[in-house]
Formats: sequence, C-alpha cells, structure tokens
Amino acid sequence: MFLERLNWRYAVKKMDSGKVVPTEKVQKIVEAVRLAPTSSGLQPFELFVITNKALQKEIRAIAWDQSVVTDGSHLLVFAAWDNYTAERIDAVTQQMGDERGGLNDALVGYFDNLKSAYLPRAAEENYAHAARQAYIALGFALAAAAELEVDSTPIEGFDPEALDDILGLKNKGLKSVLLLPLGYRAQDGDWLQSMKKVRKSKETLVTEIE
Repeated sequence: MFLERLNWRYAVKKMDSGKVVPTEKVQKIVEAVRLAPTSSGLQPFELFVITNKALQKEIRAIAWDQSVVTDGSHLLVFAAWDNYTAERIDAVTQQMGDERGGLNDALVGYFDNLKSAYLPRAAEENYAHAARQAYIALGFALAAAAELEVDSTPIEGFDPEALDDILGLKNKGLKSVLLLPLGYRAQDGDWLQSMKKVRKSKETLVTEIE
C-alpha cells in the first residue's frame, strides 16, 4: 500500500483552492517531520506551518508566482539554523540528558567532540549541513503526505532572502530552505497530472554488491 501511495503522488502543479487538508492529517505530517532522523539528533531546523492567506500571497510573489503556494490550504516552510553554536548544541545535550536519565561523561564527551568539529567551521558550511538535515525531514513529510493521500509540491524556486525577511528568520538565527504546500490536486488545469511517472529502472539506479 505504501509503494502504491508513492506511485500515486507527484509534484502537483495546480491545487483545488476550495479544499482544505484536515487538521489531523497536517498534524501527522508535522509529526513525521519531527520524527525524521538528523545528524547526531541535532534537528537543526524549524518548521513553520502557514495558513494565513495574506501571508501565503506575499510568499507566492517571491516564489515565481507558483499558484500552489496560495491554492494549497497549508504551506510548510523548512528553515535551517544559520550556524551551529555551543548554546544550540548544549541545549540538545541537555534535552537528551533530561530524557535519558541524566547527563553522563559519554554523552557530554560526544557532544563536546561535535562542538570541536563544528564550531571552527565557517557559518555557511554549517548552514549547508543543517539544510541537508531539513531535506531528510522533507522526504519524511512527502512520504507521510502520500500515505495520507494529501497532495504536496516541494519547492526550491523562491527568493530565500526575501522569505527570510517576510518571516523574520534572521532574528531567529534561521535561513529558509524549502517550501512544501499541502492540499488537493485540481481536477483540471494541471499539465502534469495525466502524465506517466518516469523514474530510472532499478537496473540503472541500483548496483548490488555482494
């Protein structure tokens, strides 16, 4: 069933603006994002769930006028940390200690080593690493949406600096990475809807090494 849902999904180009994704389904997709794996469990990004139509319209204007940004009932914005800091890593360390029976030398030592590796690096390198973690979470969101028969369209085509200004991300130490409108495909007007899904064959894509 899961693979059938993955075959069903595609990057919808026109959504039905009259349909709204139920709150419980959106919450499940958000939970899939929260549960996604990230490097060292840092979860170095935040997720914004936007239903404000005026704000969606403003974002559409800096996202190549893509109609799914406003026609979807929900717009997810993935925003990665702009840099790794001792404070951010220490907060993760403390939470792990709180939820796993307390801090110990092994846990503290692991994250101290992580700080010694990450903190000397350039902020842009650290942001790029954090952004890749957001992409992992995006994959989980896409799969969860498909499982729930909710349409979605991953979008990189937008002005990130403009979006950062719109959402005030700079003051939060964040930089926008991805947009993901959620909604339901329109019955007509989507040029991609009737086309066959095209993917590489297993033989082309996969090399098995025994």
